[in-house]
Amino acid sequence: MIRKLYIFLLIIFSFSSCDILRFSPFEVVSWTPGDGYHCEAENIVVSLDFSHDADKASVERHFSLAGNGIRVRGVFLWNGKKMTFTPLVPLEKNTEYTINVSANAQDTSGLSMDETFYREFSTREDNTRPALLASYPQMYAQVEEPRFEIQLHFSIPVPLSALYENISFSPSMTGSWRLEDNGRLAVFTPVEPWTQHTRYELHISSSLTDNNMNSAGNEYTLIFTTGIDNEAPYLLQARRITKNNNIIDLNPDKGYFHAVEFPVENDGWEKDDKLSLVFSKPVDSFSVKNYLSAEDAPNLILETQPGYNTEIIFRFDSPPVFESRFYFKLKQGVKDNAGNESKTEYIYRIFANGEFSKPPTLAGIRMPMAPGNIIEPELVCFDTESLYELIPIKNENYPSNEMKQTWIEFYFDTAEGAFVDQFSIMELFRIETSNNVITFSPRQVKTSGFSISAPQTGWENYQRVEAAGYVTNSINFGIISFIIGSGLKDSLGNKNSKIQKISVVK
Repeated sequence: MIRKLYIFLLIIFSFSSCDILRFSPFEVVSWTPGDGYHCEAENIVVSLDFSHDADKASVERHFSLAGNGIRVRGVFLWNGKKMTFTPLVPLEKNTEYTINVSANAQDTSGLSMDETFYREFSTREDNTRPALLASYPQMYAQVEEPRFEIQLHFSIPVPLSALYENISFSPSMTGSWRLEDNGRLAVFTPVEPWTQHTRYELHISSSLTDNNMNSAGNEYTLIFTTGIDNEAPYLLQARRITKNNNIIDLNPDKGYFHAVEFPVENDGWEKDDKLSLVFSKPVDSFSVKNYLSAEDAPNLILETQPGYNTEIIFRFDSPPVFESRFYFKLKQGVKDNAGNESKTEYIYRIFANGEFSKPPTLAGIRMPMAPGNIIEPELVCFDTESLYELIPIKNENYPSNEMKQTWIEFYFDTAEGAFVDQFSIMELFRIETSNNVITFSPRQVKTSGFSISAPQTGWENYQRVEAAGYVTNSINFGIISFIIGSGLKDSLGNKNSKIQKISVVK
């Protein structure tokens, strides 16, 4: 009987001991560094004190320390029931840290924690969240300027990267952000004009952070509408800009619009002139380039910088042919910065006959038939209209197969104030004959100190150039051609691209 009572009491005591253990939970009773802000991040010690002797492997397996969501690696040190965690690198400033011990962590008897241990601490000095205080444009504003900048005023400074990562537009808009006012003012510059007559929404994510990585916590939306300008641009004036920056107005071809009998032509165009188009309001320079053409002329080059301007300037990629006729045509569709398009087509007819653009042109030649006779040199002259006229070269003055010293004068019609390039004449002048009639060996080209002082009568306004050398005559008869090859230049840069020739008969 006594033995049975002893066994019963032993069972009762055993159950009571288990209950006592159950009523003492396995938990963290204290920890460091504690809640809130800690200024010296590099000196922070992370430690946990447990209520029971911990299963070290279990606790270490279920423990984590994270900074801004990124797990921190480190080593563990135990002293009785206290665990100390030392990061491999010191903790960082401006960071939110979280300590987590899963409820699956156990003590040495296998007892698990009743709940997960989760704590937070910070190394951020300022926990104030950034807030949007004001904006341009304001909510629901209507903005006429097509290239305006958006301005966002924040309560505290924000980093530039946060703007690109957390602000978006609908419809999409490409541009660049910059910061002013020590980071409190964010300014957005679009790379192209805002689409006119469009409702835009600017969205600021709640994840936008300040310089201390504090997030805004709230989303912001800014709504605005673009464009109230409905006036189409039109061409005010087309002008010719000279090399000396003189401006000459061009007259449109009124015959194109009103069917008058004769078209209006603008003469005097020089090889270096530029075209200026002046509009009623700023227009897209590329739009003008796309709708402007130069018919029967070299290619046009846009000189005005890309963007919106009231004046657009063009030049040719090569000089127009002298005395050529061409015209500029500006079609409809030129756009302003509000997207309005021009409604009128314009034509300007041009005559490229500028007095400073005339290339040097051979007008005539003169040479002596008796070169040794100073008093009566028997001068003969031929102009470009002298087609196969007879040249009286006589054997007594130009003996056959003998070199005879003589000279040939060239008379050139040139641009105002221009001089023929002497080296160009030496390079390009030659005599061609049929049947080996004569040969000429030039020795010198000069523009003064002529063999005969007086110029040919009637040719006084032409420029005179003398080529001295030796003529070798023959007994043969045939055609003699005095030729200036293509490319004859003058001092103003004009060049004659044609081959110039005067042909006579012996």
